[in-house]
Amino acid sequence: MSNVGLQEKADKRGRFGSFGGRFVPETLMNALLELEAGYREALADHAFQTELRRLLTEYSGRPTPLTLAENLTRSIGGAKIYLKREDLNHTGAHKINNTLGQGLLAKRMGKKKLIAETGAGQHGVASATVAALLGLECRVFMGEEDVRRQRLNVFRMELLGAEVVPVSSGTRTLKDATNEAIRHWVSHVEDTFYLIGSAVGPHPYPEMVKMFQRVIGDEARAQLLEREGRLPDEVIACVGGGSNAIGMFTAFLSDNKVRLTGVEAAGAGVDTDRHAATLTKGSPGVLHGSLSYLLQNEHGQVLPAHSISAGLDYPGVGPEHAYLKESGRVRYTTATDQEALVAVQTLCQQEGILPALESAHAIAEALKLAANRSHQDVVLVCLSGRGDKDVESIRQGLEGLHDESD
Repeated sequence: MSNVGLQEKADKRGRFGSFGGRFVPETLMNALLELEAGYREALADHAFQTELRRLLTEYSGRPTPLTLAENLTRSIGGAKIYLKREDLNHTGAHKINNTLGQGLLAKRMGKKKLIAETGAGQHGVASATVAALLGLECRVFMGEEDVRRQRLNVFRMELLGAEVVPVSSGTRTLKDATNEAIRHWVSHVEDTFYLIGSAVGPHPYPEMVKMFQRVIGDEARAQLLEREGRLPDEVIACVGGGSNAIGMFTAFLSDNKVRLTGVEAAGAGVDTDRHAATLTKGSPGVLHGSLSYLLQNEHGQVLPAHSISAGLDYPGVGPEHAYLKESGRVRYTTATDQEALVAVQTLCQQEGILPALESAHAIAEALKLAANRSHQDVVLVCLSGRGDKDVESIRQGLEGLHDESD
């Protein structure tokens, strides 16, 4: 396909094509307009950009490395596989890129309190970290099911001084935590900044998160040009809300020969009702303030999502991903829980790298694609986070796989 005219920023209505916008209570409109004005001013402010670059370098540890997965490449016998190592960021995931940007913006706008939602806990940990660094109060909303699955990250957030608020409504996962965060924000907009963790929500959040995450792709593109003297043939990233994927893809949107692939969580399989494959099986609708694809029934009621990965267990997706799907620029596919677990084992045992369950979905797709490509081809994968937080879920999942094979 051609991407001539592909829209890389939201339009004046906050939309990517027909997706995005602001579908919020009237009480939030002024807060969103204030946020957009503050964000635009910060982007144009050299001092803000300099301070953000300093923190990304001196505090988070950027640039993150680009690692050639030599053993994996050799065993597969196909394309070279490179990993963009966001797992080596401070706090262990790409989430810190966005939280540093939004945290600085909150302080610049005079807000004293941060609120955040989290699923796998990585965004919550990154928010708590930035709040401690910048001297801000922090409250993190988290579904009770995710509190159970991610106890280590709950403790990390509390140790950093944040208050973790368990959410008991609905499926007790990320969607419900986001609902509670929005409800809280409606009542506390005067002194509170809502630090959204993915490229979702009402305008300007999807565009803003993308801009703070595009450092992933910009770095990877330059690093690969230096290492290989060429661009990759394929770029792969996992997609829940879609922040690491949009951060990675943005650098390559204009490179028509570079194929872009987003991998959603198929859970128990897309032919069951236990998956989180929003773009693959969903349809357009409104969730958490914007129009995008979501899992819903014929009456427009949001359906529960499932994934072994708490970070992908979300029934919606960022509106720019919906636009990129419909434009044809990005191909979206799926990986099951089982495929993700096999990918975790493979990367651990062949490269000595423990990936987050989210990232393992992208690895699973890379294993399939690289095997069918030539030795001259290059596959670039965003390793969005490390898997320490998922060890218990991985252990239980692998025991289940072994039981099934007995």
